[in-house]
Parts: sequence; C-alpha cells; structure tokens
Amino acid sequence: MAAKDSTVGPRSDERIEALSSASRGPSFLSHIPFVKSLRIAVGWQKAMLIMGLVITAFFILVAVFAPWIAPYGYAQIKGANGKSFPTQSAPGEGHIWGTTVGGFDVFSRTVWGARTAVIAIIIAVLLSIFVGVFLGLVSGYFGGWIDRVLVVVADAIYSFPSLLLAILMAIMISGGQSSLWGGILASGISITVVYIPQYFRVIRSEVVRIKESAYIESAKVVGASTWRIMTRHLLRNSTRTLPVILTLNSSEAILTLAGLGFLGFGIEPTAAAEWGYDLNRSVADVTAGIWWTAVAPGVAIVLIVLGITLVGESLNDLADPRLRARKSVGEVVGSIEDTSVEPSVDVESCDAVVDVDEAVMEKGAQDGR
Repeated sequence: MAAKDSTVGPRSDERIEALSSASRGPSFLSHIPFVKSLRIAVGWQKAMLIMGLVITAFFILVAVFAPWIAPYGYAQIKGANGKSFPTQSAPGEGHIWGTTVGGFDVFSRTVWGARTAVIAIIIAVLLSIFVGVFLGLVSGYFGGWIDRVLVVVADAIYSFPSLLLAILMAIMISGGQSSLWGGILASGISITVVYIPQYFRVIRSEVVRIKESAYIESAKVVGASTWRIMTRHLLRNSTRTLPVILTLNSSEAILTLAGLGFLGFGIEPTAAAEWGYDLNRSVADVTAGIWWTAVAPGVAIVLIVLGITLVGESLNDLADPRLRARKSVGEVVGSIEDTSVEPSVDVESCDAVVDVDEAVMEKGAQDGR
C-alpha cells in the first residue's frame, strides 16, 4: 500500500508545486505580450489564440521584409530591361500571380499592401489610444461640465456610420491627393476619429467606478497630486481591457482602410500599395473572367482580419474571470482526485462494511416497530 501511495503522491505534489510556483511572482517570460494568455488559455481558447498569433505574426513579418520578398516595387510597371509588363497577364513565369489592368505585379502589390495595412493599423490604434485614454481619464476623474461636454461629443461621433465618417475625414485631410506618408496618415487619422469614442467610453466608465475606491481616497489624504493619482492609480487599473479593444479595433481598421480604398478615398496607387484599391480595380476584371487580380488582395484582407479577430476573441474570453480560472481549478481537482481515490480496493473489507450497514438498518427497523 505504501508503494502505491508513493506513486500517487509525487504526481499530485508536482501539480500543486507548479501551481504554487506560478503564484509566487511573475517570471521573465510573463512580461512578454500574450505569454501569460497562452499559459492560462485552455482548449479552443488556446487553439484560437495560437492560430491568430501565427497569422498576425506572418503578416507582420511580410510587412517588415516586403522589400526582400516582393520581386518588384508596388508601383513598378517596367522590368530591369525597360520593357513594360503585360497588362492582365495570367499567372506564369515572371509574374507568379499575374498582373493587373494597370500592369502592376499582383504578388508585389499584395506583399507591399501588408506594409501599408500594418502601418495604418499602428498609427490609427496608437492615436486612438492616446487621445481616447487621455480624454477618458479627464472626463471620468473631474466630472462636471467637462464630463458632460466630452460625453455629448463622443456620443455624437459614435452615432455616425464609421465608414461615412472616415470618408469625410479622409477628404478633409488629404483633399483627394495622397502621397506615401500623407495617404497613410490621412487614412490613420480618419480611422482614429472613428475609434476614439470607444476608448473614451471604456476608460471613462472604469475611472468613474475606480475613483471612489478606498486607495484613491487614501492617496488624496496623504497629499498625492492629481497627476500622480490619474497616472499611477487610475490609469493602471482602468486599462486592463484595452488589449481586447485594441485587437478588435485593429481588424475593424483594416476593413475601414480597405473600404476607403475600394471607394476611391484611400491611398493613390503610385503612393503605396493598398488592398482596397486593388479590389476596386479588379471588379471589371472579374466580370471578364480575370479572377487573379481580385483573389490575392481579397484573401489577404480576409486572413489578416481573421488572425487579429481570433486573437481578440481569445483575449475577450480570457478576460472573464470564470474562464480564466478554469485551468487552475482543473489542475487542483485533478490533484485532489489523485490523493483521494485509492487504486485498489479490498473486497473483503467492503463486504464487512456492507454487512455492518445492513445490521444497523435492520436494528433500526426493529426499534421503529
């Protein structure tokens, strides 16, 4: 019996030790983004998160190494020999994904489009976070007329259709002429205006809830400045849901950028490669049976949005404390089962216990009579 206990004990002890070591303090790996989420994710959550991270990382790598991956420039229509590329050429030698009606190489435009999409996402998300978080902190902490004015303005912006507002801002910013960085900034700023109210409302609601806490009152009593309270206490505790909003808004920013390009309000083709513009130019090609000019940019948009959305949905599930604690509870339950269930059972002991129980029940029945 002692030998059997020794086989059960170490396994449960290892699990409990792993759980206790995880709660001792954050390790170096825990500071890497998404590592903590990968450790606590289980089942489909973990599969979705890994798949989303792989797809997103793939497009980021393509964007970074676009000059080395793409055989031609995003606006190149002539080869090294000075000969123009054929227009609407089918996939083949020299142009593995074919060419467009303007003579652009489809593969090169798709690769360079990844860089445009990633830069637009970074600019839009960073601007939205900084402006939205700052306004949310000010509105939630000070309240009063400042809060009322900012809430009304944010609700007014939020009530407009996002794509229509982005088109309006793109026209006002770029004026119909877009250079390389001018077009990216115009698209990024137009997307920023759309998503500022989301960050503002989330941060404001958290600040309104947190500012009445005991530790905020204690900070005021000891003489902490308003800036310190807002940055050291309120900001740290009100931005826990930002990674979820960030990933979801990144996928929406891709769709908004593609919508601007498809409608002709995005980046000029000679300024940068953009998937929405390429889809717009390929509409007439599809009706003529030329499918390759639309498939590549369309699949790229679907894949990058899918990858970012999978990451966002996984983080959204993990933000729920009930789902986040599922793995730890499962480990603890498994340890309890290992230590409480005896692998072998003495049949004679069980029969003796049953006989005693039957005797007690019979004696109770006689006393009842």
